[in-house]
Amino acid sequence: MTVHLEVAEGVGTIRLDRPPMNALDVATQDRLKELAEEATRREDVRAVILYGGEKVFAAGADIKEMQAMDHAAMVVRSRALQDSFTAVTRIPKPVVAAVTGYALGGGCELALCADYRVAADNAKLGQPEILLGLIPGAGGTQRLSRLIGPSKAKDLIFTGRMVKADEALALGLVDRVVPAADVYTEAHAWAARLAQGPALALRAAKESVDAGLETDIETGLAIERNWFAGLFATEDRERGMRSFVEEGPGKAKFL
Repeated sequence: MTVHLEVAEGVGTIRLDRPPMNALDVATQDRLKELAEEATRREDVRAVILYGGEKVFAAGADIKEMQAMDHAAMVVRSRALQDSFTAVTRIPKPVVAAVTGYALGGGCELALCADYRVAADNAKLGQPEILLGLIPGAGGTQRLSRLIGPSKAKDLIFTGRMVKADEALALGLVDRVVPAADVYTEAHAWAARLAQGPALALRAAKESVDAGLETDIETGLAIERNWFAGLFATEDRERGMRSFVEEGPGKAKFL
C-alpha cells in the first residue's frame, strides 16, 4: 500500500509511502480517501497527522500517469481526485500536516487540507501546475486563496514558483517552521495535546469555522450558535465546567 494509517494513543498518522517522491498516483489518491474516511469513523483516532516521511512530503501528481489521460478520462477522474482530498478536509478531528522537503502541486494541496501545518526549515512548497499548461485540480485554487488571500494565491498559481519555508511562514501558508529533524515530533505534540481534549467540542469548533467560511456571517453565526447550545448536552461540557469551578482553568480531564 502507498498510504498507511498508524494509530497510537489517540493520534492517527496517515503516512504517504511511495518512494522516492510520494507522487500521488490514482491508487495513492484512492487509498488516501479510504484512510481519511477510516480515521473519521474510528473512535480511537482523536487527532490526525499527515506525513510523507523524513525526506519529502509529496512532490505532486504522477505526471507520467496524467500524461496518458485524455480529456474524457480526466473529466471522469477529476471528481475522484478532488473527493480524495475533500475526505481529508472532512475529518471532523484536528489534522496537522508535517511537511518535510517538497510539497508541490498535489502535495501542497494535501497540506492545505490540514487545520495546521508544521514545516521543516528546508521545506519547499508551491503550485507549479501552470508550468505544465494546467491549473491546480485538487482544491488548490480554492483552499490556497482562502488560506492566504486571493492576490498571494494568484501569485503562486500564476507563476508556479516554489517558496521556501521562511516565505511560506510569512505568507501564512505554514504555521510553524522547525528544524527538519523535529517536524514529526512537533506535529505529534500538537496532535497529542488535542487528542486529550473534548472531542465533540473540537469537532464543533472545526465545523463551525469551516462551514462559516463558506457562507455569510449571519448563517455562520447560526451554525456557531447551534453547536454552542448543543454542547451543553454533553458530558464533556459538564466535566469541563465542573473542573473549572472546583480546580481552576485548564485542568479538566476529558474521556
